[in-house]
Amino acid sequence: MTIREITNIIEEIAPLPYAEGFDNVGLLVGSYDTEVSGVLVTLDTLEDVVDEAIEKNCNLIVSFHPIVFSGLKKLNGKNYVERVVIKAIQNNIAIYSMHTALDNSFVGVSAKMCEVIGIQNPEILIPQKNTIKKLTTYAPIENAEKVRNAMFNAGAGAIGNYDCCSFNMDGEGTFKGNENSNPKIGEKGKQHTEKETLISVTFEKHLEGKIIKALKKSHVYEEVAYEIISLENLHQHIGMGMVGELQEEMDEMEFLIYLKEKMHTACVRHTKLRGKKIKRVAVLGGAGSFAVDAAKRAKADAYVSADFKYHEFFKAENSILIADIGHFESEQFTKNLLVEYLTKKIPNFAVVLSDINTNPIYYI
Repeated sequence: MTIREITNIIEEIAPLPYAEGFDNVGLLVGSYDTEVSGVLVTLDTLEDVVDEAIEKNCNLIVSFHPIVFSGLKKLNGKNYVERVVIKAIQNNIAIYSMHTALDNSFVGVSAKMCEVIGIQNPEILIPQKNTIKKLTTYAPIENAEKVRNAMFNAGAGAIGNYDCCSFNMDGEGTFKGNENSNPKIGEKGKQHTEKETLISVTFEKHLEGKIIKALKKSHVYEEVAYEIISLENLHQHIGMGMVGELQEEMDEMEFLIYLKEKMHTACVRHTKLRGKKIKRVAVLGGAGSFAVDAAKRAKADAYVSADFKYHEFFKAENSILIADIGHFESEQFTKNLLVEYLTKKIPNFAVVLSDINTNPIYYI
């Protein structure tokens, strides 16, 4: 398999268009056309991870965090980022990262946290904006069904638990081709009136290219008229964080001890205990102080995330229990998620879970 074939599989659950604007995702080192000998999955790409890839004959590292985050002006090995990139290039090893694209996935980082903690029926905590688009096109009535089905097969018209959703209305369209035209219907130089069907479908924005290609391939006109607009509607399966309920409610201290055990963390920093039961829990992997208000709006009893600064704990305002379990600890099971997913998708291919703990933080 090539790198492109493997990353296409990853992007089925973590489409890169849903990564945050500040992020740096995709293939960071290497060529998409390279044939892959093996895939090493890690949370971070460090020098010893590159050494592990060499040892295990893996020429593609799939890393959750991007090793190249901001621009590199020089490559002379003066810091760990430059040394990693140099070593990877010298040993023909590619590096791919999906980071916040997987954070915004319904089956991504937060979903894995919910699974480990035992949170049931999770929903997206902060739906991402501008993820849904609408396409309107016009086709001869006899051609409309073929066009609709082609767009459906490309992913258009899926709304929640329903697919093949569209709006259709019959009318008349007019056109006149110039001397360079080659109309399939009508004659060049003559105005033509055709009975047409207006077809309107919604779709997730990452499918736009695929849907336009299907539209043009299935349409009988030489020039296909269509319009695309972005919708304000929120997609309930794309966004940051999740919120759901524990199977059984717990006392606050009981929950914190349970959380410490389940998330394999040496330390849980938390806000003042309020003497209330914990049933509804919000989670967000990595730095999540920005989502405290969203967790409150979701009526969560507790919010589990990481990287809270001193003053950010005050955001609890005695209305929610904040539990900071550590950045690495909140995301540590992400590499397991990716290995499990890739192994199911390509069972006869070498997908290896990195043995290296890349957490830079230690506790005494």
